[in-house]
Amino acid sequence: MYPKVAMRRALAGPVTPPRAIPALSRDSRVVVIGLGYVGLPLAVALAKHFGATGLDIDARRIAELGRGHDRTGEVSAEDLTASALTLAAEAGQCPPADIYIVTVPTPIDGASKPDLRLVEAASRTVAALLPAAIADGRVPIVIYESTVYPGVTEDICAPLLEAGSGLVCGHDFYLGYSPERINPGDREHTIDRITKVVAGQTPEALDRIAALYGAVTSGGVFRAASIKVAEAAKVIENAQRDINIAFMNEIAQIFAPLAISVWDVLAAARTKWNFLDFAPGLVGGHCIGVDPYYLSHRAEQLGLDPRVILAGRGINDGMAQWTAMRLHEARRGRPGSVLVLGLTFKENVPDLRNSKVADLVSVLGRLGHAVSVQDPHADPAEALHEYGIPLVPAAPGRRYDLVVLAVAHREFVAIGGAALKALCKKGGTLADLKGVLGKAADWTF
Repeated sequence: MYPKVAMRRALAGPVTPPRAIPALSRDSRVVVIGLGYVGLPLAVALAKHFGATGLDIDARRIAELGRGHDRTGEVSAEDLTASALTLAAEAGQCPPADIYIVTVPTPIDGASKPDLRLVEAASRTVAALLPAAIADGRVPIVIYESTVYPGVTEDICAPLLEAGSGLVCGHDFYLGYSPERINPGDREHTIDRITKVVAGQTPEALDRIAALYGAVTSGGVFRAASIKVAEAAKVIENAQRDINIAFMNEIAQIFAPLAISVWDVLAAARTKWNFLDFAPGLVGGHCIGVDPYYLSHRAEQLGLDPRVILAGRGINDGMAQWTAMRLHEARRGRPGSVLVLGLTFKENVPDLRNSKVADLVSVLGRLGHAVSVQDPHADPAEALHEYGIPLVPAAPGRRYDLVVLAVAHREFVAIGGAALKALCKKGGTLADLKGVLGKAADWTF
C-alpha cells in the first residue's frame, strides 16, 4: 500500500480493503490527457485495442485532428481518419475510464527550474474525473508519461489526485509511470516498436500497466523496480546524451583555434570499435535541453552539487553564443546580410520548442547583422509568437554575405553545397553547422 495511505488508514481505524483491479479487456477505456508529440501517437495506438479518448484543452488542436491534420507530423492523415480514437476538448466529454494517461509537457522556467504547472493542472483534471469512474464500477489507474524528477508522481501528483477527487490513492485508484520515448520525426523508433519502461504502485497495478503497453508495442515492456526508478531512468537517458554532446561541443571549441575540423577528427575517431558516435551542435528541443535540469534540481534539493550535469548544460546552452561569435569573426567583425536556413530544433520536424537556432539569430542580430530565416517545416505564426522571428520565403536571385545551414532539413540538403554557396555574395561565407556540405562550406565546427 502507498505509505501515506497506510498511515492515514491506521489513524482512521478499520476500513474496507483496497479495491481489486480488474484485468484489461477490449471493453476497457483509456483517456489520454494531452495530444502533442507524445500523447497523440500513443492515443491512436491504444485506440486499436481499447476504447480510447484523447483530451486536449486546445480546441484548435482538437478541430485540426478532427479534420485529419496533425501539425506535429507524427500521425498521418490516413491513420488519423482511420482511427477509432474519440477526441475531446473538455474533460466533461470524457467517459469513465479504467486508465488515465497524462502526457502533457513539463518545461523549465526562466531560471531553468522545473515548471510542473501543466502536469499539476492535468492531475487536477484527472482528479475531477475519478469519482465518475468509481461510480461506474471501475478501479482507475493514473499513469504519468510526462518527464519529471524522481518523486513527482507519488509526492506531488498523488496528493493532487486525492485532494481533487476525495478518493484515496492505493485504495480507490492507483498510480503508474511509463516514461515517454517519442523522438520527433523518427519513423523507426515509433510507439509500436520501442521497449516501454513501466512501473506501478502495486504488483497488480504493474500487471495491468504492462498489459496495456504490451498490447501496443512489439518491443516489449520492461518492469522497473518502482515508480521512482522509472522516473529516474527517463531523466538520465537524456542527461547522458546531453553530457556526451557537450563534450563534442567543447572539443569543437578547442579545435577551432587550431584550424582543425571537428568533423575530420570524428571521421578518424569513429574507426575505433568502441568510440561513442556523438556530434557537436545546437542542443534544443523539449527533452535533451530540459531533462538534465530536472535531475539537477532534484540533486540540489538533496544538498548535492551536480557538477557534471550542469557543466554539460552550461556548454550546450552557450553554444549558440559561441557559434554566433565565430561566424562574426569569420566576417572579420563586419555586420552584413545573413540567411539562416532552419529554425526548428532538429531536421525534418516542425517542433520549435527550445530552439537554439533562435538564440543564434538573436546574437547575430545584436552584433549588427541583418538576419533572414527560412524554414519549410516551421509554422510562421508560431515562430513569430515564440521568438519574434518572421520566416521569409526563398528569394530567387538574392545574395547574402553569410549563409548558415543551421538545420539539415531534407529540402536544404537536396539543394546541395554548390547551390547554397551560390546564395553568397562574392567573398561571402557559407557556414555548415551540421557537417553535411563537405568541402563546399567555408566554415564549420
